[in-house]
Amino acid sequence: MHTKYLNAKTIWTGLFCLFLSIHSWAQTNPVILVLGDSLSAEYGLPRNSGWVNLMDAQLKKENSPWTIFNASISGETSSGGAARIPALLQQKKPGIVIIELGANDALRGLPLSETEGNLKKIIRMAKQSGAKVLLLGMQIPPNYGQEYTSKFRALYSTLAKDEKIEFLPFFLQGVAERADLFQADRIHPNVEAQSIMFKNVWGAMAPYQHLLKQANR
Repeated sequence: MHTKYLNAKTIWTGLFCLFLSIHSWAQTNPVILVLGDSLSAEYGLPRNSGWVNLMDAQLKKENSPWTIFNASISGETSSGGAARIPALLQQKKPGIVIIELGANDALRGLPLSETEGNLKKIIRMAKQSGAKVLLLGMQIPPNYGQEYTSKFRALYSTLAKDEKIEFLPFFLQGVAERADLFQADRIHPNVEAQSIMFKNVWGAMAPYQHLLKQANR
């Protein structure tokens, strides 16, 4: 009887230590969630050559405990992102959420109010989960009409200001004006452009750099 008690105690002690180990791992490996479209999903690029992977490599280089989960899907719209974000927040429990959506809305000519509403929903759900947010601003060519183009650009800065989140004014700064940095479709950036896109996002992450050196968010 005494031996059985000791065995049971040993088993429970081992399970408790395993729980603590798993719990500690979860705490010391916080997640950056990237919610985007083809610009972040390596469309037309060699695997692991996109800007998200470059950021992951930078985190590893700096011995950061943070990891990246890239939930980007080619063709994704703001409504698709809004539909997917609840499950992603619950499953991944990110400490930081990077939002790169809206370009496909504009390409489809969707109402700006719809895009703004969806992005606001994503931002607020991320904030309510306790995550920090970085919104990547997008712009579209002037051939969509001056009014639509200017209002589309402005909705990102307005959201960032109203929701009090970090903001990158133009994700493709330094890329959009150079034809040699695009694939044959003239829509998707090529491999050479990825380092510029990464630097744009990494620079916008400056307010969170202190967090990236910590295990807990």
